Amino acid sequence: MDNLADNSNPSTPVAAWLAEGQSSQRDMLESLQALKSKSTTPFQVIASHRHDRPEIFEFADMVYREPSNSTVDTETHTTSEPAIPRWQFVLEHAQKHNVKVLLTGRNGIDYEAHREKFDAAGIRLLTGATSVAALESIDDKFAFMQHCHTHNIPVADAWRFDNAVELEALLAEHGDQPLCVKPVVGIFAQGFWRLDTGKADSTAYDSFEHLYFTEGKKINTAQFVNAYTNSQMVRERPIPMLLMPYLSGQEYSIDVVCEYGEVLAAVTRHKTGKIQHIGYEQSVMDVVIPLIRAFGCDGIVSVQTKADSSGQHRVLEINSRPSGGIGYTSHSGIDLTQVGFSYWLGLSERPNLEENVQRIEPCQIRSVMMSVKIEKDAE
Repeated sequence: MDNLADNSNPSTPVAAWLAEGQSSQRDMLESLQALKSKSTTPFQVIASHRHDRPEIFEFADMVYREPSNSTVDTETHTTSEPAIPRWQFVLEHAQKHNVKVLLTGRNGIDYEAHREKFDAAGIRLLTGATSVAALESIDDKFAFMQHCHTHNIPVADAWRFDNAVELEALLAEHGDQPLCVKPVVGIFAQGFWRLDTGKADSTAYDSFEHLYFTEGKKINTAQFVNAYTNSQMVRERPIPMLLMPYLSGQEYSIDVVCEYGEVLAAVTRHKTGKIQHIGYEQSVMDVVIPLIRAFGCDGIVSVQTKADSSGQHRVLEINSRPSGGIGYTSHSGIDLTQVGFSYWLGLSERPNLEENVQRIEPCQIRSVMMSVKIEKDAE
């Protein structure tokens, strides 16, 4: 399929729009401004979000407040007009500003369901895939793993449970090994816990450990079963969960620029302590490249893998949006935000994976916290 980002209205600069994301919107906008400063072809950078986020908007040339509840907010005023669907609001304003590329961020399925309307407007829609079904199978971790098995992609094993009876049966069958649990649908390690199955009594997790060493994500198995069985929250709002073998090897995060299932550029990273190691690990990419193809990924996505005890890298998940660490790639010799958007805006030729791999400069980085002043305190 051709790149849609041809400027049919040369009197108006083309524009790129970044809709509300999870945690990388600000870094990506900053990268786009850096790209803009060195580009001989002018373009505009537009951002939108449901909330007033000046620390994000400071890197945008134009901003919009996405529809939320019953009002529509823009950069200049708030109206009491009935809210229109988010995708329609963004599409209408994107057409006014000659937008050629739209990265949807956290609400990809809402936009994907109307892909044909964005195509008709000449807007290259980046949702992470090219169909609602593909995005849904990515979000549902059990369906995702089944799809991986179908395509012979190394993936972590998982067994689904929807109630305490099923959980107890699975523990009886698989409890002789280290296990973990996580929800079928979730982000940011929400609901993930390591269990102390397969351990001798002397090394079982202490009953207070998960409340004190909270970042360890470790919980005594009996306590987890008791909490899950007696949870009012779970009774009122059932949460499908997965029981999985806990993989003991190195975990990798992989940021990927891709188009219709083909990897155009990628950077791998793994963490030791507080240090991120940035580079291109071929053994990890040997798993990632067929994974991206199998799901027809499209845009800028992130993948997580983890090695098993034999060193085999296994896929944990795809996130159909850029990772929170996408900005780290700017230290590697190839800024993936710039690589992708330069191409989709028509500023450069189609990226070539082999050429981009040669440009990567392995490095180590440390993430630091910073503050941003967002408004003046009232006196």
